[in-house]
Amino acid sequence: QQVDRWRQLPNPADWNVTPETARLLQHWRHHPFGGIRPFFCQVEAVETAIWLSEVAPHIGKAGQGILEHLANANNDANPELMRLALTLESGAGKTTVMAMIIAWQTINAVRRPNSKNFSRGFLVVAPGLTIKDRLRVLQPHDPDSYYGHRELVPQEMLEDLQRAKIVITNFHSFKLRE
Repeated sequence: QQVDRWRQLPNPADWNVTPETARLLQHWRHHPFGGIRPFFCQVEAVETAIWLSEVAPHIGKAGQGILEHLANANNDANPELMRLALTLESGAGKTTVMAMIIAWQTINAVRRPNSKNFSRGFLVVAPGLTIKDRLRVLQPHDPDSYYGHRELVPQEMLEDLQRAKIVITNFHSFKLRE
């Protein structure tokens, strides 16, 4: 409900996000995509991550209550490692969501180098070699990169993505070897 109310705010000045994040949100919501436009569920997933990271810490009791709940759940499951998971059904476009999150984080990290809230380093762990190969579209320099090819990032922000450090591997690389 909190995210839904925030999502309905018409004025970007009221969103409590960085100007870079506001630009990305406007792009994802209103850009006249030449090809596949992000599905509503993809945009909503990324908006939820943005709300939890940028908005909730600054809106008082309601935001703090949700963040405390998440922190407690993380402490119960794996202390000292804060994690946030998004789930999407098969065919919902998880790769697009990953690209949108990487873009949001990287652009903010590049343009706000002193901020500890954003990263330009990512580890993507795939369940197998075939999917690992398909995820190459998350690399900004890939010819089929989703950022430019699917217009996920405004043209003026594409250069910032080149500074992302993305490692894509499969889970087998973490198995013990003889």
